[in-house]
Amino acid sequence: MTQMLNLAVAESATLHTKPFPYFIVPGFVPSEALAAAEADYPAIGKPGSFPLPTLQYGQHFAQLIRELQDEPFAELVGRKLGMDLNNRPTMITVRGQCRATDGQIHTDSKTKLVTVLLYMNGKWEKPGGRLRLLRSNSSLADAFAEVPPEQGTLLVFKNQPNAWHGHESFEGQRRVIQLNWVTDQGVVLREQLRHRISAFFKSLRQAG
Repeated sequence: MTQMLNLAVAESATLHTKPFPYFIVPGFVPSEALAAAEADYPAIGKPGSFPLPTLQYGQHFAQLIRELQDEPFAELVGRKLGMDLNNRPTMITVRGQCRATDGQIHTDSKTKLVTVLLYMNGKWEKPGGRLRLLRSNSSLADAFAEVPPEQGTLLVFKNQPNAWHGHESFEGQRRVIQLNWVTDQGVVLREQLRHRISAFFKSLRQAG
């Protein structure tokens, strides 16, 4: 099966250190693998983030996830960010749909050490939905980088108190895989429990 990730292009990507460490890798999923991964992407008809164990998907998407969780990628990211990630647990969530209210300026929780976003959309020509890395939480206009969510583009950043990010409003299909290295396994278990409880109450509301 074709290699799903181009680690060499990520290795050569420029690491920016201010205002927080990050790097962007267009074409991290090679074109010959991208179509297969997108075809095998989970069918997600609702907005929100879904833990990987709750989803069904094809073999090419499964291989892509394996490569994201394999040691070579962890070593690459750790080497670039100056962190040891090999013994840190990972948590993966997947999005398929975006609400108009999504994308509010925020930082990730303190339990997330590194955030990886891998975008699995075709060419993105829409003005909304482009993730912006921000100098502050005051405005989306206070951006120093913008990442279109297209064609296997990878964004990696170290989670810090000033790692602000968000995007202009967009509603519709917006596919993104989020991988986080987290502080401990308890974070993964709590997030999975939180999702199960949330899904249970949503099903009760829909039944009513």
